[in-house]
Amino acid sequence: MKNIFVFDIETIPDVDSGRRLYALDGLDDADTGKAMLHLRQQQTGSEFLPLHLQRICAISVVLRHADKVKVWSLGDPQAPEAELVQRFFDGVDKFTPTLVSWNGGGFDLPVLHYRALLHGIQAPRYWDTGNDDRDFKWNNYLSRYHERHTDLMDVLAGYQLRANAKLDEIASMLGFPGKMGMSGAKVWDAYQAGEIEAIRNYCETDVLNTYLVYLRFELIRGHLTPETHEQELGLLRDTLAQDERGHIAEFLGHWQ
Repeated sequence: MKNIFVFDIETIPDVDSGRRLYALDGLDDADTGKAMLHLRQQQTGSEFLPLHLQRICAISVVLRHADKVKVWSLGDPQAPEAELVQRFFDGVDKFTPTLVSWNGGGFDLPVLHYRALLHGIQAPRYWDTGNDDRDFKWNNYLSRYHERHTDLMDVLAGYQLRANAKLDEIASMLGFPGKMGMSGAKVWDAYQAGEIEAIRNYCETDVLNTYLVYLRFELIRGHLTPETHEQELGLLRDTLAQDERGHIAEFLGHWQ
């Protein structure tokens, strides 16, 4: 297979920007975050913050490269956000992979754009639309209908908002584990409690679900035969079986 880079991010309120934008000086992080969520609830009826006010606390990936597949979270648990974002775009520069996500076009990538803007992170390969590499004119990471970034939610819904589905429901429908142990709504509380490892573990199971859905998608559009599809599943099973981390063993147990 070509280089496949499945990714997912987890976010928390960007309390530093919240203080600047909403004049919340003097509040600690917990109270600043609470105030930001309360203001958003008043404005829109939902606590879901605008994307430019979301700070990345974890980026997890599945990389299918050469004859191997690997799942991990970028950086160490205490790495600053700028390092996580830099590592993400460094991976794009190194492998020029097909990026695969679930709602990455509507959430993950725009957040990554804003955070790269904030931290001044360069990513010329990612932003190229044909000026540096002519092939990127016809297939790049930014155009919605190009495959260099494949947003599975968007593609499977036929680019129709009303047809969008949740990853957890699609994964469960296909017999995959689905969400395990956490949800995006619980990440801020978990982060404040110092449970960054739990957040990263949850994010890794999400990218594994996304990768499994992607392999099924590759099967239905003829990029994998039934035989090569089973080979890819076998490679992933073997890889996970050799991983001694508890959440990976739990995922494998639910899958099999």
